[in-house]
Amino acid sequence: MDLHGVSAIVTGGASGLGAATARRLADRGATVVIADISEDKGKETAASIDGFYARVDVTSTEDIIAATELATTLGPLRVLVNCAGLGFAGRTVGRGGYESAHDLDTFRRIIEINTIGTFNCIRIAATAMAKTEPLADGERGAIVNTASLAAFDGQIGQAAYAASKGGIVGMTLPIARDLAAIGVRVCTIAPGLIDTPIYGKGPGAEQLKDKLRRDVLFPRRLGTADEFATLAVEVLSNSYLNGEVVRIDGGARLQPK
Repeated sequence: MDLHGVSAIVTGGASGLGAATARRLADRGATVVIADISEDKGKETAASIDGFYARVDVTSTEDIIAATELATTLGPLRVLVNCAGLGFAGRTVGRGGYESAHDLDTFRRIIEINTIGTFNCIRIAATAMAKTEPLADGERGAIVNTASLAAFDGQIGQAAYAASKGGIVGMTLPIARDLAAIGVRVCTIAPGLIDTPIYGKGPGAEQLKDKLRRDVLFPRRLGTADEFATLAVEVLSNSYLNGEVVRIDGGARLQPK
């Protein structure tokens, strides 16, 4: 699929994986809507790529519809990249009584944002994609979701996060089968240890990264946001990729902790 002249929505596009993907899409000639809750960073990123910003909480259907409507005015909406998500670490049981067990509202919140939020964006954006003119082979668009290595190798304290990303992996194929009827492909990328601002800065952050590198087979380093972005663009443009979950992790297999 030729990305030149298409309209694209990137959730979580204000920074990290989303921002890198938005830049790559813009380089390929797409007009990108940065859909993010971070207004300042979102507008800054959008301005840097001649794109547009829409404040989007992925749990809000109204926000997603507004961003989708904006995207459809900029060109045929053929691309959705779901990068919005939230991390969390907490053990299933604590050292005290029942009150020390994993907070259930937090577990629900992680699922609500990461899994349900991803599905919410898919169902709205795909509805708009269905109205576009078909390309070769009847293709109308493509969707890339973001899971995580944690979906397969969840570590201690990652029950909520791993469950949320595992849900994204699990719904990839059935949604791809659903959307085949309208000519929209669906794939998921499961990144491993990617060097993004989530790790912070300073000596402590570097020590943590050194520890994380132990699980990477080769190359023995953390990945970059741009490496994720180049894969995302390839998945979007390669019209024979569908229903797949692609790991990008340097061959990493995470230890329990």
